[in-house]
Amino acid sequence: MNKFLINILIFFFLMINHVTSEENIMILKLKNGDVKIELFDDIAPNHVKRIKDLANSGKYDGVVFHRVIDGFMAQTGDVKFGNSSSKDFNLKMAGMGGSDLPDLKQEFSNLPHDRGTLSMARSSDPNSANSQFFICFKPAPFLDNQYTVFGKVIEGMEFVDKIKRGDENNNGAVSDPDMIISFKSL
Repeated sequence: MNKFLINILIFFFLMINHVTSEENIMILKLKNGDVKIELFDDIAPNHVKRIKDLANSGKYDGVVFHRVIDGFMAQTGDVKFGNSSSKDFNLKMAGMGGSDLPDLKQEFSNLPHDRGTLSMARSSDPNSANSQFFICFKPAPFLDNQYTVFGKVIEGMEFVDKIKRGDENNNGAVSDPDMIISFKSL
């Protein structure tokens, strides 16, 4: 009887843990394939909530990767000027906008900016992150403890690697950028 009860408890724990972990899984659809992302709700809860809210309301759908630097990162998430299907789309302004929501206070952590890390873009003010984020192509330790890490690519990094690169002489600005097809919770 004890063994049966222990097995039931283990099964129950595994099921709860699986459900909880799926709540923090998102799918980023790119032109070359789907990217599975795990969000770190326990590390950056306010940033994760913002990303989920914007993504699940379709705000990221059609948003371009406006700044992509080979060997560094791909930046996107300007839902104001970077949404290619919006009347406000302006590629020259992409990277200067955000959402209609207030900026977020930083949630810096000891998580490193490794390959596949998702982190919030911001101005020089640590508390200015809003909707823009970037995905690291390679480790970027010089960003550690200065930007809020909120997630990591767990499948499909090969599709992130195929995002069109920008002009190295123009801070990675992309003239004909790739875009997010959709970004949604699992």
